[in-house]
Amino acid sequence: MAISVVMPALEMAQETGKLVSWLKKEGEQVKKGEMLLEVETDKAVVEIEAQTDGILGGVSAKTGDVVPVGQTIAWLLKPGESVPQQGAPTQTGRTGAAAAPPAAAAVAAPAAAEPASAAGARISPKARKLAREHGLDIATIKGSGPGGEILADDILKAAAASVATPESEVRSAAPPLAPAPGPADAITSIGRIMAERTTQSWTTVPHFFVSRDIDVSALKTARDVMVPKIEELHGVKMTHTDLIVLAVARALRKHPRMNASWDNGRITLHQEVNVGLAIAVENAVVAAVVHNADKASIGDIAKQRIDKAQKARANKLSPADISGATFTISNLGMFNVDTFTAIIVPPQVGILAVGAIVDRVVVVDGMIAVKPMMTVTLSSDHRVVDGASAARFLNDVVQEISGAGKLS
Repeated sequence: MAISVVMPALEMAQETGKLVSWLKKEGEQVKKGEMLLEVETDKAVVEIEAQTDGILGGVSAKTGDVVPVGQTIAWLLKPGESVPQQGAPTQTGRTGAAAAPPAAAAVAAPAAAEPASAAGARISPKARKLAREHGLDIATIKGSGPGGEILADDILKAAAASVATPESEVRSAAPPLAPAPGPADAITSIGRIMAERTTQSWTTVPHFFVSRDIDVSALKTARDVMVPKIEELHGVKMTHTDLIVLAVARALRKHPRMNASWDNGRITLHQEVNVGLAIAVENAVVAAVVHNADKASIGDIAKQRIDKAQKARANKLSPADISGATFTISNLGMFNVDTFTAIIVPPQVGILAVGAIVDRVVVVDGMIAVKPMMTVTLSSDHRVVDGASAARFLNDVVQEISGAGKLS
């Protein structure tokens, strides 16, 4: 029986996916586990593998198409088998970490959208929520989705346009001197995703920030002691970041609200502690995930970090590499940044910004001393976490890092 290949849902609240490329040609034999296509989601470009053997046929989506989650975009056929007609019995191939179930594959997209509004426009639940938050009239917005459906991106673009300078003010102002045009700088797919996600987060999530300076003498000593052992056992070189990941993960275990997500007015407390690590790639940043970081060893964390950083820079991250993060760490210490604030990655409720380790003059027990210090800044979603709760969580992070000798 023919197996349908559907646009996968790789993350929460995903409505559509963009087909970046087919990695197999129509009519070509495909083996189970081989990479079949590349899909762009709200976070990254990921490769999707075939879930069964077959011959690729009936390809209905081309490069650049934006397709609703769950919609069939191709088939995997047995030799001599024809592409099924609509309504014929088929099976659904689960192409991705969270593809639609078989019975729902053909109708997943329509089910995700709300009925037509009074203005005759279809709109997704996520887009309707954003429209309410921005005070926008959906009747004035043109949808870019299938059949004119209004998507979240349409709302964000309309919100950005609504705060622009009114046309009358532009006409009355003195014409500015236009700079000489320079060469255009192309925006990569990941760069565009980052721009859209950070804009959405900054304009819809009520951020607040708390900071601490940490004496990292114990952290440095622990790393120096562990490096030879980790290299011998795991063949990788650990960094301060690996110890910070474990320290944060253990603190998250004590503070469920920091290890939570906000989704349409509902708070979900996660059982797993999965720490996302912001990784710089060309003209953008992606977040790879260290799963069950609170239970992992330093060696395991170091191996995962190195492996996923290499994949990210080669644009080879898999769905599992970027899915399921419950909290994120962004470390710019290697770029000699002392302190900064980071933008939350929805639906997470927190992100920790980590600065460089530098020697500073401090007062210890009434005496002046020089200590290796590091500044960390916690960004929190005020809908889920209050100031006192954030401060208590950050204090536990500091305690874990200050006692880094126990992080093994």
